[in-house]
Amino acid sequence: MRTFLKVVGFSFCVILFYALYASYGIPQVKPEAPPVEEKLNLGSMTMDQFIALGDKIFNGKGTCTLCHNPVGGRAPILDSVASMAMEHLKDPRYKGKAKTSEEYIKESMVIPSAFVVAGFGVKGTNDTESPMPNVTTGAIGLNEAEVDAVIAYLQKKAGQEVTVKIPTGAPAGKDEKAAETAPASPAKKPEELVAKLGCGVCHKIAGQPGVLGPDLTKIGAARKEDYIRRAVLDPDADIAKQCPTGPCLPGVMPKDYKDKMTAGEFEMLVKFMANSK
Repeated sequence: MRTFLKVVGFSFCVILFYALYASYGIPQVKPEAPPVEEKLNLGSMTMDQFIALGDKIFNGKGTCTLCHNPVGGRAPILDSVASMAMEHLKDPRYKGKAKTSEEYIKESMVIPSAFVVAGFGVKGTNDTESPMPNVTTGAIGLNEAEVDAVIAYLQKKAGQEVTVKIPTGAPAGKDEKAAETAPASPAKKPEELVAKLGCGVCHKIAGQPGVLGPDLTKIGAARKEDYIRRAVLDPDADIAKQCPTGPCLPGVMPKDYKDKMTAGEFEMLVKFMANSK
């Protein structure tokens, strides 16, 4: 009996030691809070600032460069889209309602299938359907002012006259400013996280209809958790051989997703994908 008590006592001490060491001896990982949506003070914004905002959105929140880049070849380069607009409006395949360059760019952002540049349509649709989502809905969710800012940026980039007018809007109030600085709450469900990260822009996952990247609806049947973790943290470590639009290429998937979610969100996403079979 005495020996048993000694074993129990020793085991308790060991467990207590490791519990205290884990709590106080190991540095705690405190991931940065997810980014919050920028509050636009349109009332005091100059056109140069509005164009700069469009640049920031185009290369950030809008996720435009995921596809419109010279590396992946998944979508046309947009450097001259404003100067090419009138030519596209005259194309027999055009089925939209735009009359001007500004209207064409906006229409391309919200009704992408109104005109699909040859060779960039969804496979099997003869370039009648665009793989691009409506940027005002889903994970991207640009508002009207943000769409206009991107149009202004693209017009300026193409060396065209900027015809967009800065939308009128009152400066943020006290309560709105407080909300602006408050950190966003971590996602509670994997579907919510997938939407927040914009995974569905390229991938089929959690009900999102992406048609550019590999289909992830049954990724767990082929890949284990360690592989999925590495794929998110270092997308170029293992490149899938085939994407819906052609061979998968390195340098397309962003490498900063680890900075856009908490450690808890990351593990939730990994387990969700590992269980998708």
